[in-house]
Amino acid sequence: MADARDVTLGEGSGAFPAVLAAPEGTAKGGVVVVQEAFGLTPHIRNICTRLADAGYLAVAPALFHRQGAPVLSYEEIDKARPVMAQLRSDQILSDVEAALGELERQGVAPERRGIVGFCMGGTVALAVATHVRLGASVSFYGGGVAEGRFDFPPLAEIAPTLQAPWLGLFGDQDASIPVDDVERLRNEAAKASVPTEVVRYPDAGHGFNCDDRSAYEPASAADAWSRTVAFFDAHLAGTSS
Repeated sequence: MADARDVTLGEGSGAFPAVLAAPEGTAKGGVVVVQEAFGLTPHIRNICTRLADAGYLAVAPALFHRQGAPVLSYEEIDKARPVMAQLRSDQILSDVEAALGELERQGVAPERRGIVGFCMGGTVALAVATHVRLGASVSFYGGGVAEGRFDFPPLAEIAPTLQAPWLGLFGDQDASIPVDDVERLRNEAAKASVPTEVVRYPDAGHGFNCDDRSAYEPASAADAWSRTVAFFDAHLAGTSS
């Protein structure tokens, strides 16, 4: 298994922490991994290593670095909410651009750069793909479909402007993202000029991909991960699995 190591993105007073994992040999491409509301948790670090094991250079920027880059437990949602509430779209875009810059520095061509996000990161993954031309974008249970987050407009409003192929993965038991919202997002994303796909899991709730959470649903998580790697293989590496 690949190792995830701590790195620094940016320079001088703008420098901030991140996690990076690299595959053995030449990378198929590079992926920015966007955190949940709890910071660069062991789960997010593990996502980076799993992507590296699948052949991708993975970098996860610490979006909470302006608040000291806290890493919280999944029982500390009351602490996470006020930290998350301080995030703004321009800060997020700046941090993601820094992560993409690291992929560029390591030789990953623009068309081979992607993004994947979880929870709040799922929101970010879609929103970024309406601002930045990428090879692919994947959102795991990203909220903000009907109401904007972080100064981004509602995802349903901006989905038609996606500039990268996008895959959305949602659980039907997710009380925070109603099925009606997911279907609206599916329909709006289908208006984009790039391929889009939404997959719903009947037995899954919010956070179903994280095996450190009580919401973990193994069958849904395994299928969603397989689809994610296949999506990146198809759109970043030019192959299919």
